[in-house]
Amino acid sequence: MPDRVLTQPALADLAHVPARSRWVTTGPIRLHALDYGGDGVPLLVLPGITSPAIAMDFIARELTDLVRPITLDVRGRGLSDDGPSYTLEDYAADTEAVVTALGLDGAVLLGHSMGARIAGLTAARGKVPLRGSVLVDPPMSGPGRAPYPTTLTAFQLQLQQARRGTDADEVARSWPRWPRREQELRARWLASCGEEAVAETHRGFESEDFFAFWPSVPAPTALVYGADSPVVTALGADEAVRANPAARLVEVPGAGHMVFWDNPRGALEAVRDLLRGLVA
Repeated sequence: MPDRVLTQPALADLAHVPARSRWVTTGPIRLHALDYGGDGVPLLVLPGITSPAIAMDFIARELTDLVRPITLDVRGRGLSDDGPSYTLEDYAADTEAVVTALGLDGAVLLGHSMGARIAGLTAARGKVPLRGSVLVDPPMSGPGRAPYPTTLTAFQLQLQQARRGTDADEVARSWPRWPRREQELRARWLASCGEEAVAETHRGFESEDFFAFWPSVPAPTALVYGADSPVVTALGADEAVRANPAARLVEVPGAGHMVFWDNPRGALEAVRDLLRGLVA
């Protein structure tokens, strides 16, 4: 679609990523993923609403000694095609297609934000064999609940800014705590996210209830959240414990919703600890 832009400098970033591109076709859609290789248990990484696969590179490369990370460009982002629709069911079906096509039976799912919702629903559907799931700060908004704290207008303004051209300094005004490389990648890759994909996903945050499927997410599963997150609040964490008592909840200090970016060391330590238990 014309509202998605991938510049030469953005594509050049891939030369510095220690992964190879993998492609999966599901229906009319071609999905792209970055495969970091190795003989470990597959870890399928599912990014957030405006994060293409490369945005999770700094996480994936720190996990290669434990697992084989494969990071997905969710439909409508990065190098993957646009979709005719962007429901949570669509995203879960795409995830199942990637697991099947790439032979990732027994994978662990690791998702952040939107990706955490996708991981949770995919695990709850039980259509592909998984070893477990780790959900990082999933949006708990939904019908009859408080709205998602970032408005659609805010996302649209960020996309417009990216399409007209931005840089790391401008990104840093909104995300001052992020590592510099991640600010640079955000500046170059945000324009690869489609406005329709973001808008429909944001509407899904209000219309698709996380707690409709969270109680059915099978163990072993963990919910990781930022101590200062406006998305997973203390009340939300309490409800999550009650709704799925078998799940493990882990709080990351000094982090808001962008858990890995706000506190990379703390978030990675928490995830590595969980993965050790899952792949043992």
